[in-house]
Amino acid sequence: MRFWKKNKKRVMIIGLDCAAPELVFDQWLDELPNIRSLVQAGAWGPLRSCDPPITVPAWSCMMSSKSPGTLGVYGFRNRADYSYDKLSIANSTAIKADRVWDILSRAGKNCLVIGVPQTYPIRPINGKLVSCFLTPDTKVQYTYPPEFRDEVEKVVGEYIIDCRDFRSDNRDKILADIYEMTEKRFKLARHLLDREDWDFFMMVEMGTDRIHHAFWQYMDKTHRKHEPGHKFARAIHDYYLYLDKEIGSLLKFADENTTVLIVSDHGAKKMDGGVCVNEWLMREGYLTLAEKPASPVPLGKAKVDWTKTKVWGDGGYYARVFLNVKGREPQGTVDPKDYEALRDELIRKIEAIPDDTGKPMGTKVFKPQQLYKQINNVAPDLLVYFGDLLWRSVGSVGLNSIYTFENDTGPDDANHAQYGMFIVRPPNGGFAGQKLDGVRLFDVAPTVLRILDLPIPADMEGNVFPVYR
Repeated sequence: MRFWKKNKKRVMIIGLDCAAPELVFDQWLDELPNIRSLVQAGAWGPLRSCDPPITVPAWSCMMSSKSPGTLGVYGFRNRADYSYDKLSIANSTAIKADRVWDILSRAGKNCLVIGVPQTYPIRPINGKLVSCFLTPDTKVQYTYPPEFRDEVEKVVGEYIIDCRDFRSDNRDKILADIYEMTEKRFKLARHLLDREDWDFFMMVEMGTDRIHHAFWQYMDKTHRKHEPGHKFARAIHDYYLYLDKEIGSLLKFADENTTVLIVSDHGAKKMDGGVCVNEWLMREGYLTLAEKPASPVPLGKAKVDWTKTKVWGDGGYYARVFLNVKGREPQGTVDPKDYEALRDELIRKIEAIPDDTGKPMGTKVFKPQQLYKQINNVAPDLLVYFGDLLWRSVGSVGLNSIYTFENDTGPDDANHAQYGMFIVRPPNGGFAGQKLDGVRLFDVAPTVLRILDLPIPADMEGNVFPVYR
């Protein structure tokens, strides 16, 4: 039952959060017949993510062709102002820039959008939309138009926004939830592709991210916690094979006028451990507590003596480091004239932190001015990739160690890598398996507009893929 207008260009984007190019292209491509067919007929390669390479804001950066600095979003939680404790959650209200479907909607193109991060709370589009993992639950309004939720639930039953608890020790339940979530998302996608006259379709499957974080240690023989012969050793491998079949079910709706893209917002790599950034700052005399906690607590729940504190940090897949600047923070202690010297001092010291065995860690520290053309809202003063993202940042205090091998937000096997992946197959399959290097996440949006013969806004920060120039 396809109500399609003939002979009009379409774009289908299948987003796989955290999908790793090393797994898809280097290890398992021969076992992924549908993805392999796209590679052989299209152009493909690694896709450089944004800095930081994190789901929020990476998908919005991809779809707006704007950097985190321009968007003013540096992670899931951001400082709302220069106070010490006010944070904002980066949902759709944080994104002020147009994303591709906004531009297409104004041009009269019919858009279908499913599960793209930072689409909750719902905003109207010309078409239909199902919101993302930031949605609290399905009791709130998670579709556009509002009445579309009835159709969603007739098709899939209870729609699953996200894996319910992917940071727990109940791996059997996590795996079952991931498969159920993925099955329902692709079922809904097929339903829409079959019944709507669409110009632009995009879905993002979060299962790839969730399975990496929960099961990486069982697959990766170099992981500190690897257990040879574990029953979950093939969990990630088998899920990728399952995903390939689901992708194949969508390709049936890509006619002779449809360009297909598969993209991921970042990659994945093993996690060696956590660096307790605030414990290190205390040892070095930059951060002072008024009272030492009896057990580990988040810094926000500790009693910080801000009158004696110069620097503090946040946890996450990367560390955000903030300076306590006079005239900027309420109880600032760092003279603005010493700001740059202190940042340079911190970079030298943080990059010199060894790992738990005393060996060089390979940490990379950046000033936001090095990464972004614009810096909006409250950016970190420094961005830190501990061990070049092989270690996460742990913001809690009271651990009495710089290193930890237990995650403060629940079990987690993997960190994010700076390179995701992309494949683009034109309707005629004319790229013949050409590998492209140097493609960035910001290049996706202008490429979509070029394919659909629409003007590319001058303020987009990416370039059209080389094969479309």
